[in-house]
Amino acid sequence: MASRPVWKGQLRLSLVAIPIELHSARESGSKTSFRQIHKPSGKPVSYQKVVAGLGPINTDEIVKGFQTAKNEYVLIEPEEIEEIRLETKKTLEMVQFVEQGEIAPLYYDAPYYVVPADELAQDAYRVVRDALRQTGRVGLGQLTMRGREYLCAIRPCGDGLLLETLRYEDEIRKADPLFSQIEDDPADKELLKVATQLIESKSAPFDASIFEDHYARALRELVARKSRSKKAPRAKPGEDKPEVETDAKGNVVDLMAALKKSLAADKASGGKKSTPRKKAS
Repeated sequence: MASRPVWKGQLRLSLVAIPIELHSARESGSKTSFRQIHKPSGKPVSYQKVVAGLGPINTDEIVKGFQTAKNEYVLIEPEEIEEIRLETKKTLEMVQFVEQGEIAPLYYDAPYYVVPADELAQDAYRVVRDALRQTGRVGLGQLTMRGREYLCAIRPCGDGLLLETLRYEDEIRKADPLFSQIEDDPADKELLKVATQLIESKSAPFDASIFEDHYARALRELVARKSRSKKAPRAKPGEDKPEVETDAKGNVVDLMAALKKSLAADKASGGKKSTPRKKAS
């Protein structure tokens, strides 16, 4: 499947503006995903947005609220958020450059490939890439994406550029309270020598391909093994209509009638648990 850009805009260096696209560098399709199933009925579990005392509601009735006091919220309409004008919605300007090693690893969040939007943008794109490579610098800037403004770092990556979103300083938990209990005495010299030799013996150039997610592989093997087994339990919910009468919003019309109906069905089955093929009360 072709990659779809998550952001389109301009990469700006002073007066030079380069049309670019951002593509996620993460591959999510390789992960094993599960669907929650209601075991007695075999039906998939769905989620509804509900309000206490009202039940399910329509999504178009939902707005954002910011809590200002106990049981008090300031309501913000979507249109009001859209009216906030930020240059970073369409422009990522590199406003500062730092050495690659200056940014601590805990600031890095998510990686994105920076791609020129068309052939005309490639010349200026290569100039910026090669300039960053030659100086050994990382460009810093900000962009607005998915409802928030991100701090970003841009660095050369192979033939292109890699953008990594960074956490802001107020998002980083201070390490001092956690590390303060660790004694600052120097390590034993003999033990340090052995540990250093062990590290040196296991040192090699980084190659991510030699590492594998063993848990994900085990999950895939489990799913494949149970899929082949005829004895493995299966859920076949079908498209049966619910036996309990509900209104347009899915609320039970007559709770007492529904309970009596469930009790009668339970007595008729002799108190046995229903199989996944039977309809849920």
